[in-house]
Amino acid sequence: MLHTSALMWFRRDLRSFDNAALHAALTQSERVHCVFVFDREILDALTDKADRRVEFIWESVVELRAALEAMGGGLHVLHDTARDAIPRLAQALDVEAVFTNHDYEPQAVARDAHVAAALKTKGITFETRKDHVIFEKDEVLTGAGKFFSVFTPYKNAWLKRVEAFYVKPYPIEPHAAHLSAPSPLAGEGWGEGAMDGALRSLEIMGFQRTNLKALNFPTGTSGGEKLFTEFLERIDRYSDTRNFPSIKGPSYLSTHLRFGTVSIRGLVAAAWQRWQKGSRGAEVWLSELIWRDFYVHILHHNPRVVDGAFKPEYNAIRWSNDPERFAAWCEGRTGYPLVDAAMRQLNQTGYMHNRLRMVAASFLTKDLLVDWRWGEKYFADKLNDFDLSANNGGWQWAASTGCDAQPYFRIFNPITQSQNFDEKGAFIRKYVPEVAKLSNKDIHAPWLTPPVEQRARDFVPGRDYPLPVVDHAEARLATLAEFKRALPKRDVEA
Repeated sequence: MLHTSALMWFRRDLRSFDNAALHAALTQSERVHCVFVFDREILDALTDKADRRVEFIWESVVELRAALEAMGGGLHVLHDTARDAIPRLAQALDVEAVFTNHDYEPQAVARDAHVAAALKTKGITFETRKDHVIFEKDEVLTGAGKFFSVFTPYKNAWLKRVEAFYVKPYPIEPHAAHLSAPSPLAGEGWGEGAMDGALRSLEIMGFQRTNLKALNFPTGTSGGEKLFTEFLERIDRYSDTRNFPSIKGPSYLSTHLRFGTVSIRGLVAAAWQRWQKGSRGAEVWLSELIWRDFYVHILHHNPRVVDGAFKPEYNAIRWSNDPERFAAWCEGRTGYPLVDAAMRQLNQTGYMHNRLRMVAASFLTKDLLVDWRWGEKYFADKLNDFDLSANNGGWQWAASTGCDAQPYFRIFNPITQSQNFDEKGAFIRKYVPEVAKLSNKDIHAPWLTPPVEQRARDFVPGRDYPLPVVDHAEARLATLAEFKRALPKRDVEA
């Protein structure tokens, strides 16, 4: 053993199995304490105190603590500023090392650098492991040793490199005897920040219960396992069902991936094995998981994308940023039913189907000519599965400002998207009941409903449902003109 005692710091890896840092701590230390911090640096900045993500984390931490206790250990749970609390806790517990898994977001990187420096002054090492992705940082590079900026070559290099070694699980239970049960924290400075014993409620931390349970969205590792088991029964059909929001096609595992209540290695291993047996659905789903690695790859090599376009020349776009139109988009009253249904689903549930994320993002940036950063922030505030790299990558893809992005002249038609992916209006009727009585033909563009149909169905465009905030054809031409004005000639000609 390298260490007499160590501290395992859980973050976006809320599981007691197949956890790289936990495995490293247990195999290199005689005693391992565990901690999770409800980080006030993050939580205090949230203006909406009815946040489903905080409730998801809370429920998952409850389950994590129970799992660790069942193995003879436990979990210190703090409501504090992590960058200060972790060095203080490490010293109070007299550990020699702190273990945790990598986090790639710039704010987290800065926090970890601060923690590592503070620990070093106390003679405590800070050891991190890769756990959130299959390949990170410089593990997949071009032949010239540069980062990839186009997905398909990255995917090909990723697939060429992956092998059983990279997806094998890190065993925890065989080493569980090294887990240490927490004792009350003594000394100055802990006060109400320590939550040993009864876990502090959401309300005491300043948050409220949401509709998470009413949505029947399972939390914790048990919830992740349940969803994954269900998805494996239909994974072979994934390529055929994934684009239709009224069909149960997706895995619904993105929130669990975000907070680590499932193991990315376990998911990739299952998809990879299924693909090797000829499953087209598994192949396509594996590609989606590789996209996740790709966006982390982009963020690591280009942290500037957090604030600006991956393609710097696209920062010259003059966005109209009409606040009234932006509000209509946020509230789901643009007059385009599929866009409005997507936004209302997000607002009501914290979830949005991936196809609809592209439709909604394209509409905001290309039809309304609103800065992609406005939409990115709105999604960041609302999405249960918000992940900086994926959210930023998706928005820059839709706005044509990112790596391997949709060409600026390819603009989604919200009516055609509606007809193609919600042909009978089933999804629209669920979230936009104002147009539910329209025919399958008219529901996609209610303002075009013939007068005879309006009378027959007692529907008046503009009275019962908003008229379109913009004309798509006119908006498309205006957007093309602005992109052509702003961009270098070579980009326009391309």
